Amino acid sequence: MVFPKLVIQTGIFAYAISSVTAVDITVSSTGGNATNGHQYGFLHEDINNSGDGGLYAELIRNRAFQISEGFPATLDAWYPINGAELSLKNLSTPLSDVLVTSMNVAASPGQGEVGFFNDGYWGMDVKASKKYTGSFWVKGAYSGQFTASLQSNISSDTFGAANITSRSTADQWTEHEFELTPFKDAPNSNNSFVLSFDASGVSEGSLDFNLISLFPPTFRGRKNGMRIDIAEALEQFHPTLFRIPGGNMLEGLTNKSWWDWKNTLGPLKDRPGFSGVWGYQQTNGLGLVEYLEFAEDIGMEIVLGVYDGLSLNGDITPESQLQYYIDDALDEIEFIRGPVDSKWGSVRAELGHPNPWKLQYVEIGNEDWLSGAPQGWETFKEYRFPNFLSALNEAYPDIQVISSGSYYDGYSIPQPGGGDYHVYAEPDTLVAEFNKFDNITTPHIIGEMAAIHPNGGSGWDGPQQPFPWWGGTVGEAVSLIGYERNQDRIIGAAYAPIIRNMNRWQWAITMIQFTADTVTKSTSWYMWELMAAHTMTETLPATSQFDPLYYVAGRNSQTGGHIFKVAVYNSTDGADVPIKLAFEGVAPGTSGELTILTGPEDPYGNNDPYTGVNVVKTTKTTVRSDENGSFQFDLPDLSVAVLDTSPATIRRRSRTTRRKT
Repeated sequence: MVFPKLVIQTGIFAYAISSVTAVDITVSSTGGNATNGHQYGFLHEDINNSGDGGLYAELIRNRAFQISEGFPATLDAWYPINGAELSLKNLSTPLSDVLVTSMNVAASPGQGEVGFFNDGYWGMDVKASKKYTGSFWVKGAYSGQFTASLQSNISSDTFGAANITSRSTADQWTEHEFELTPFKDAPNSNNSFVLSFDASGVSEGSLDFNLISLFPPTFRGRKNGMRIDIAEALEQFHPTLFRIPGGNMLEGLTNKSWWDWKNTLGPLKDRPGFSGVWGYQQTNGLGLVEYLEFAEDIGMEIVLGVYDGLSLNGDITPESQLQYYIDDALDEIEFIRGPVDSKWGSVRAELGHPNPWKLQYVEIGNEDWLSGAPQGWETFKEYRFPNFLSALNEAYPDIQVISSGSYYDGYSIPQPGGGDYHVYAEPDTLVAEFNKFDNITTPHIIGEMAAIHPNGGSGWDGPQQPFPWWGGTVGEAVSLIGYERNQDRIIGAAYAPIIRNMNRWQWAITMIQFTADTVTKSTSWYMWELMAAHTMTETLPATSQFDPLYYVAGRNSQTGGHIFKVAVYNSTDGADVPIKLAFEGVAPGTSGELTILTGPEDPYGNNDPYTGVNVVKTTKTTVRSDENGSFQFDLPDLSVAVLDTSPATIRRRSRTTRRKT
């Protein structure tokens, strides 16, 4: 991208002046293609602590001392109070078959009030009048009270506390539940959860603890649910497509540690945890049911990834052993959408969901062209994808089965399979791919995409940009418009990764950044929100004059509105581009809402979480078609805009209806 610059010479601005010819666009009223209604969404996998310590609302880090192939049990995040001694033990009677390690807290009777604290995922947000719900399991004879509290790490101020009468005994594990409502706000997030008890009431000198949990209020009030502010930021960009559970997370580090959906079902004490692929242990708390409930709450269509016998280290399942994973995928589909009297449908009902969820898209594996290449990719094309495709089509002929690679990865995907195209690139590349899918007949999902490198940089040989930046966002918009022009074949586009914890991350570019008490919407969030807020049910043919203007036109049968989405990328000398737009059948005097997004003068400007400044300017105006039925307006360079003739109230009502269906 050639970004225009103003050069100061002897106190005045020196710049090139040029006239830009008006772009005259006519949109036909017939000859269009129906869309699928879910053009925009995101991928979630637990990277950047976006699950544990992020979207998943659990406040306690390392709550169950879990063990996995890649990570031993540790006391990470746990600290003693008043001289108590903390240690890990594998008792002869563990809490469960999968939570075998617990924390022993030892103290002498004369030590008084002892215990431990946990500083969470780099702090805890504490707000007055909000009810926090917690629980912990204890083994060991103790008569007395436990005190659960939220305290400052700086001043030791206590913001709220709850007393819990002990029911703990020597020979079995006992769960204790409590509610804690702070009486005042904490001034910052530098806070911890504290659990203490009177050492004189302990019979054997120590107590064993496990599965120590604390949740703030959650999105939609779901038990074991999502953090409200992050979930709301996701909901507010109107996503309609949700690709889960990854991503590399699906594949696992080895063929012994892939993301097994069955391990994520049921009570938390029966979830073993997962050997995370991004450098940290995962809890399995954010599991399949939690994902499905979240999709239901927001109104998103699921794209379900199923493990296909290839892991990140290159482990490849031979064809003779592949049927196990095919059957496992069929079981998972039955769990999600099978009748209540089926084997796995009945399990779903036992977990509180007798009604099936909707599932129309299933993807086989993840990036099989990358892991263990070339053999991994060759075996995918030779037998793994064909065998999955055949079995799933036979059992569920209405499901669109998707390959984890695309036509552009050198795969002539067998019908009726679809493809998955991933693109992480500089903005110029995204713009150059505007027409990439114009002549591809095989359905594809854009399963991961984002602008991550600057133009003219070192690409994958160098670092990503620190945050999404405005020039990159406009490049993304051009690609999205290109995909939407082909919505009869493009299943949808998913931003990835979606969120990033500012305290620990492995991938810099995300749509949303957060800390324990803040959420930042990037420049890309504002562009995706604008695009997703104006859903087309039909794209319409339009005269084509692309570069520097990139656009798509259509209408929404539910709102009755005609829609025009457009991005301006590198106009001549950075001049405004005049547009004359006419929809066939739209009468003179018709009004439309024109929303224009522009960025800062520096196209590398971003929404920095450390400052909280939003560099994206949103301008809304009402424009009316002239006596010839044409809308006329100018757009600045490096801008993104949408014109919609439907009333805003009807658009909002349409989105609400979608979430309820």
